[in-house]
Amino acid sequence: MLRTALRNLIAHKTRLIMTALAVVLGVAFVSGTLVFGDTVTRALRGASADNLKDVAVSVQAESEWESESDAVEDRSTALTGDLAEKVKDVPGVTSVRPTVNGTATLATKDGRPLNADMSWQNLATNYAPDDHDRDSRYPLSTGRAPTGEDELLLERRTAEKAGYELGDTVRFAVNGPALTGRLVGTVETDDPRVTAGGSLVLFDTDTAQRLLLQPDRFDELAVGSAPGTDNRQLAQEVSEVLPEESITATSGAELAKEQADDIVRSTGEMTKVLIAFAGIALFVGIFLIANTFTMLVAQRSRETALLRAVGASRRQVVRAVLIEAGLLGLVASAVGFALGIGIATAMRPLLNMAGAGLPDGSLVISAGTLVWSLVVGVGVTVFAAWLPSRKAAKVAPVEALSTVDQAPPKRSMVFRNSLGGVLTGAGVLVMLLVSTQEGGDDSNLLAAAFGSVLTLIGMIALAPLLSRPLVRLAGALTSRLSGVSGMLARENALRNPRRTAATASALMIGLTLITGMSVVGKSTQAALEDDAVRGMTAEYKVSDADFNGIEPALGAKVDDVPGVTASAPLTSSTLMAEDEFATVTGADPKRLERVTDLKFTSGSLAGVGPGEVALSEEYAEKTGLSQGDTFRAEIGAEDSQKLTVAGVYESTRVVEDVLGTYDDVLPYSEGGKLDSVLVGTAPGTEGLDQDIREALGNSPLLQVQDKEQLTKEEAGPIDLLLNMMYGLLGMTVVIGVLGVVNTLAMSVFERTREIGLLRAIGLDDRGVKQMVRLESVVISLFGAALGVGTGIFLAWSLGSLTGSSLTTYETVLPWARLGLFLLLALAVGVLAAVWPARRAVRLNMLRSLNAE
Repeated sequence: MLRTALRNLIAHKTRLIMTALAVVLGVAFVSGTLVFGDTVTRALRGASADNLKDVAVSVQAESEWESESDAVEDRSTALTGDLAEKVKDVPGVTSVRPTVNGTATLATKDGRPLNADMSWQNLATNYAPDDHDRDSRYPLSTGRAPTGEDELLLERRTAEKAGYELGDTVRFAVNGPALTGRLVGTVETDDPRVTAGGSLVLFDTDTAQRLLLQPDRFDELAVGSAPGTDNRQLAQEVSEVLPEESITATSGAELAKEQADDIVRSTGEMTKVLIAFAGIALFVGIFLIANTFTMLVAQRSRETALLRAVGASRRQVVRAVLIEAGLLGLVASAVGFALGIGIATAMRPLLNMAGAGLPDGSLVISAGTLVWSLVVGVGVTVFAAWLPSRKAAKVAPVEALSTVDQAPPKRSMVFRNSLGGVLTGAGVLVMLLVSTQEGGDDSNLLAAAFGSVLTLIGMIALAPLLSRPLVRLAGALTSRLSGVSGMLARENALRNPRRTAATASALMIGLTLITGMSVVGKSTQAALEDDAVRGMTAEYKVSDADFNGIEPALGAKVDDVPGVTASAPLTSSTLMAEDEFATVTGADPKRLERVTDLKFTSGSLAGVGPGEVALSEEYAEKTGLSQGDTFRAEIGAEDSQKLTVAGVYESTRVVEDVLGTYDDVLPYSEGGKLDSVLVGTAPGTEGLDQDIREALGNSPLLQVQDKEQLTKEEAGPIDLLLNMMYGLLGMTVVIGVLGVVNTLAMSVFERTREIGLLRAIGLDDRGVKQMVRLESVVISLFGAALGVGTGIFLAWSLGSLTGSSLTTYETVLPWARLGLFLLLALAVGVLAAVWPARRAVRLNMLRSLNAE
């Protein structure tokens, strides 16, 4: 039986090539993900270890906030210069490198902000040279170290992006107004935050303390030790000279381990996501593999009957089919593993081109990755071939005497249809229940996942039943357009509903997921876009990228910009009333009316005044307050005061929970600053953003955004996420295409005599090609219709979970994309039929009539 399995594998290698490709692609996805994950983990660990190679002990303290006045708070720590000297006197300590950390956002040479939307990634620190006038953390690539407050260094790639050269004056901002410094050098770094698109500015230590922290204060003391020192013991000795207030001393080895653990967790999450998509691709491949072996078993029924007649048991027949599948899976897995290594090799440079900033490192190919790749590939192939092998074992020895042309007996689909109906019904009920829930808590998400899986599996089970009406509908069109060829294509697709359903299901799964994500993504994007500018009639919004606020004096300068017709400074604070927390926005009602369009359900904006506030509908419902009510509230955690409800309005992003006057709220705002300034311009006036920036000091942290930029900032990441999902799920569509090609190719082989007879009675080569092509199109459109329909339903039912956090969320169908998916299915059908159709017309007519 082993020799029989080997002979069958070699004899049908052409028919099995598409099945092997499905396994190859799935295994390549798995092995590529594992190799890439291991490679990135080791590279990041190496970069982390390099950063800590000179750190024997790290002394760190929590940040403290010290108020110089009621309005200003400065960050500080308990690490001082005196403490650094004490640590340096500990036996075994050879050096102490004090470090100051913070952020600084640059302006490019042409005046535009650099990475202002990622200000948290714009790093700033001190350049701390050792006895050899070098800072080992940041090797100089050009120039020299800074020696005064008017000099600075930039990371080499940062300088290139910003367009600066040595000697240029660099504009930057730390937490407010624009500052300048002369560029005296550039440095290198492997910090992932910088290589991934951030920036790095370095000052001398005194300047860094003044700008980022406080004089004579540090964020970290990096302690060096002599070779052979027990750094864990040294950390304990250093701890003894430290004050007890929230200062810790950690050995470099422990710090490296903590960072390594963080890296493993972060890369592990990414690997899990990629493995999940690889699992989806392999799940789709199961349909292709099962379909292929089902057809092979049917074609070899006489051969199997002869084996049974000469003494082969059912178990031996099952074993032969599974051995054949195992060998196929083994070969395909080996090829897939090799392809996966190639994918992993290409992923890092591709991601770095997109700004991922992954460090260099050697490729990591572990034995575990090889074993898992082979286990997954062989396991999936054998599992998919198990049911066809049992079907082969049921072939009776007497069937060896029957003609090969005798149609196999049709199996009843009552049980399958009943099971499919139960599963689909249960899934639909669960999803309808999910559609009534609000909030994306774990229980709702688990129910949504369970209902989606039930629905999808139920639709797969019902696919043969659904194929008849849907294929007949599509076939009616092909018959009308293509006559006899179209009619034959329809009948061929209907001849074996199970096979048609299995082929279409591979496409259906991929399109269900892609459609569902497209609908949810488009709906969320539309809601975010609407939410970003709803109720705002102003052309521009001015804000601080680092959320440090804007000085009120700057806000007053906006009115002096030519072309500006109205402006409304906005400030905010916290408010607590009736045990319900809220954000209170302060604005001049008359100025606000000119740049917003608030919808009041009771009262009006004109009613807002000293001691009189307006409430959003949501906050009014929470507190039970309405127009005319008087209540006591704490603003900015201060003593409560008496307020009157002047009106109730529909909440917007501009004015969320409560609206009060500018003068009432500004004293309680953080730092006494503005959150933003809304700016209205004269009709037809464009391009005022740079003029507004110049009028307000042109700080790199200053954001002047129009409505398009505001909506893009809110909804832009959705498109990026969708494109990533399309790329990851594209593998399932590719495997679905392979399934259509394989099914058609093997179907052509099955119908060799039939095709010969059709050609003998007058069907020309064009008609044969058209028949195969239309059959492929009908099957593809059937899978697309099921996938798109199921995806829309699942997306609609999941909408309530998203809608609870986005009040403007409504299910929006992206008709253009849905139409594109259907056109894609049509193209899949046409392209998948190219090879089978050519094979059909190359059949010799006389030999076809004598084929068995």
